[in-house]
Amino acid sequence: MKLFWLFLLVPIIEIGLFIQVGGLIGLWPTLAIVVLTAIVGTALMRSQGAQAWLEIQRSFGEMRDPTRPLAHGVMILVAGMLLLTPGFFTDTIGMLLLVPGIREGLMRQLASRVKVSSFQMHSATMGRNPNAPYRAGDDEGVIDGDYTVAPDDPRAPVDLPPELDDDSGGRGPGRSGWTRH
Repeated sequence: MKLFWLFLLVPIIEIGLFIQVGGLIGLWPTLAIVVLTAIVGTALMRSQGAQAWLEIQRSFGEMRDPTRPLAHGVMILVAGMLLLTPGFFTDTIGMLLLVPGIREGLMRQLASRVKVSSFQMHSATMGRNPNAPYRAGDDEGVIDGDYTVAPDDPRAPVDLPPELDDDSGGRGPGRSGWTRH
């Protein structure tokens, strides 16, 4: 329901602001301001977005928690969308989101409302060194199998076990000999 009110109120606020500003300074200056804020905001978003991306990469490289740089990146992305939306209200909110101190405060406010009850991480290499050589018995999921060396001639018939052998010798249109069709 809150989303409904947001989609209803934001356009009404924007229309009201366009009428008020347009009445004060005229049509063309109003449109110029809207276009100028979109251009300046996009440039700011690109530079701050690049910085946020570098910070995300740095946090992964240093094995740090990437939550903070990811949150900054998302807020910069939202700021860019708001700045590209024509209007004074959305431009103001977008410009405010480009201020790092405001993003920090908003992130603290949102973090105080989030409660993580548990966090678990699973990995195929959990409990052993991923750089250590593999030893049989390390995994419970080892699949054991038999193999035969294929003849040099790929067109030579394949000897199948009796349970897979049929009239065509396991070969035929679309038959590889590996499965029974």
